[in-house]
Amino acid sequence: MRAPKLLMLLGSALLLSLSADARGFTHVVQKGDTLAAIAERYYGLIQHEKLLVAANGLDARGGAPIVLGMRLEVPALSHRRIKKGDTWAELATVHLGAPHRADVLSMANGSSPWLPPADGAEILIPYNLPVMVTNADSIVSIAQKYMGDPNKAWVLDHYNGLKGKKLVPGDIVLVPLTELPLTEDGKKSVAEANPLLCSQAAGETRDKQRKVQAELPALTADVKSGRYVDAVGRGNRFLSVSSQLTTEQLAGVHRQLLEAYAALEAPGLARAACAEWRKLDTKAALDPVTMSPKLLEACADASP
Repeated sequence: MRAPKLLMLLGSALLLSLSADARGFTHVVQKGDTLAAIAERYYGLIQHEKLLVAANGLDARGGAPIVLGMRLEVPALSHRRIKKGDTWAELATVHLGAPHRADVLSMANGSSPWLPPADGAEILIPYNLPVMVTNADSIVSIAQKYMGDPNKAWVLDHYNGLKGKKLVPGDIVLVPLTELPLTEDGKKSVAEANPLLCSQAAGETRDKQRKVQAELPALTADVKSGRYVDAVGRGNRFLSVSSQLTTEQLAGVHRQLLEAYAALEAPGLARAACAEWRKLDTKAALDPVTMSPKLLEACADASP
């Protein structure tokens, strides 16, 4: 094996071993392939060839060309469903390599590290891109190049535990990629490579949860405005994808359906809705101040 190719493979192996739970899919280099063409195929952006270079250590030892038959890792985001009891710190340790990275993980999912992740929510797992530092690099230039914002240098500093330490050539900086849209070809490839852990198809659940979350206020408005038939239709549409919703979302839907069914004089359905609501929300309270006698009656006969 020629020395440049050996160095390229060793550099790639080193970077991937340091990338902590980075997941992607494999592309085998074909005749005529270029990094720009591969980036355009999977991301729709030739500019993302820099991600392929970093992920595969192609800039180690001054750079190396791709060769026919070479296996390249193509960075991609992954997703997973939250289980009861999960914490951001534990998730960050498992998927990103350290508990202090909970800041980035929670913010990538519209939350904060001190707020517990919602049971059943599907979260996005950033891709840990390993970047080998060169003479020309600084934490600011790396933030600009890979995150598009030099002001995010502090994020990289904290993420990598640098505490202001100056980078030196040969250091590895992990860049958490949180936005990495794939083309249809890319989605197909990543789903085939690892459908359970690294699939943008899995991200469809996250999209549904976000859509329902955006529509929940409309369900509440239907009930408050006396549009009970509309509320029942909307609520049951949400329940048609119940396996993909969070526990909190399901509890909210059943709470509104309880009120709608009670108003429509459907006591059996109201009892069933109350039972589901109380089963899903262990803190649900039957408050006579905020609940009508009709609702209290329906819930009195319901077994959570």
